[in-house]
Amino acid sequence: MRSPVVPEAVSRPTLEAVATRAGVSRATVSRVVNGGYGVRESLAERVRRAVAELGYVPNQAARSLVTKRHDAVAVVIAEPEARVFTDPFFALQLRGISKELTAHDNQLVLLLTEGRDDHTRVARYLAGGHVDGALVFSLHLDDPLPGLIHDAGVPTVFGGRPGWRDRTGTPLYVDTDNRGGARTAVRHLAGLGRTRIAHITGALDQTSAVDRLDGYRDVMAETADGGGDPSLVVESDFTPAGGERAMRELLDRRPDVDAVFAANDLTALGALRVLRERGLRVPEDVAVVGFDDMLPLAEQSDPPLTTVRQDIEQMGRLMARMLLRGASALRDGSTGAGREGTSGLGGVDPAARTPGPGVILPTTLIRRESA
Repeated sequence: MRSPVVPEAVSRPTLEAVATRAGVSRATVSRVVNGGYGVRESLAERVRRAVAELGYVPNQAARSLVTKRHDAVAVVIAEPEARVFTDPFFALQLRGISKELTAHDNQLVLLLTEGRDDHTRVARYLAGGHVDGALVFSLHLDDPLPGLIHDAGVPTVFGGRPGWRDRTGTPLYVDTDNRGGARTAVRHLAGLGRTRIAHITGALDQTSAVDRLDGYRDVMAETADGGGDPSLVVESDFTPAGGERAMRELLDRRPDVDAVFAANDLTALGALRVLRERGLRVPEDVAVVGFDDMLPLAEQSDPPLTTVRQDIEQMGRLMARMLLRGASALRDGSTGAGREGTSGLGGVDPAARTPGPGVILPTTLIRRESA
C-alpha cells in the first residue's frame, strides 16, 4: 500500500521577500504596510505593487505590536442567546455595526451575557487587549457591565440612553427619540377618537421602555382627567409572549379598552393574537400601534401594523463610527478624544439631536391598517 501523499506546506511571502521585490529596506516595507508616514510616494507605490504581486498578508499579531491596533471591535449584548437570535432588533443593529466595521477593515467579535457569571468573563476579555473598543447595548439598569467595562480601559459606545453615569461622566451613546416617538403614537390614537388608550410597556429596567412610558404619560396628561388611568398600563418585556400575557391581563382588567400603544412591534404582534382570540376586530374595536417598524414583520402582521419607525441599522452604524473615531483619536494621543465623537459624524440624519456625548435619532409614524 502506498503511503498517502502529504502536500507540502505553502510558505507565506515574508516582509523580506516584499522588500527584495520592491528594492527597498525591510523597515520601509514595514512603515508602508502598517500605515506609517515618512515614505516617498514613489517608494510606497513600489511596496504596494510588490505586496499585491506576492500576495503578502501582514501577520496581525506582529502588526498589533507596531501599531497598537487590533482592527477588531467587541459587540457586547447584555441578553441571553435565545433572545438575541430570535429578536429582529438585534439582527438589524448587528447588520449596521458590521457594515461600518467592514468598511474600515475591522472584525466584529460578538460577546453575549447569559447571566452574572458572564460579566467577569467579558470584562476579562476586554481588559486583555484583544480589541480596540466595545459597542454595548440592551443594558439593564442594575447591570454591572458599565463599571466593569470602564475598569477594562477600552473605548466604549453604548446603544441606548444610559441610565447611569460612569466615573468620568455620561458615556458616549446613540439612541432613538423614544419619548417623542411614543408621544406621536399616542396622539395618533387620540386623533382617531380613541379615549381609552392603553400602554403595554417594555422591560422597565431599560431606559427605552421608561422613555416610551413617559411619552405615553405626557399625552395622557393632556386629556380631560389630567393623567390617564393607571389601570390602562401593563408592564411587559418586549417579547411576543409578553405582549400576549399583557394583553390578556389588560382585557380582563379593562374590557372597554379601545386602543393600545405597544412598546415594540413584537409586543404588538402578541397583543394582536390575543385580540383575535377574544373576537375583537382591529382597528374597528381596538386600534393598535407598535414601535420599531421591523420589516417584514410589521407589514405582514394581520392586519399590517401601524408603528413608529426608528432606524435601527443606522443606530448600529453610528455607534461603530463613533467608536472607531474615538479609538483612533486615543491612539493618536488627542486630549479628550475618547469622550468626543458626536461632531462631524457623516451620514447622521439632519434631524438628529446631539445632547452632549449622545446622538438621538428621530422617529417617524408609519401608518398601516391596525390604526
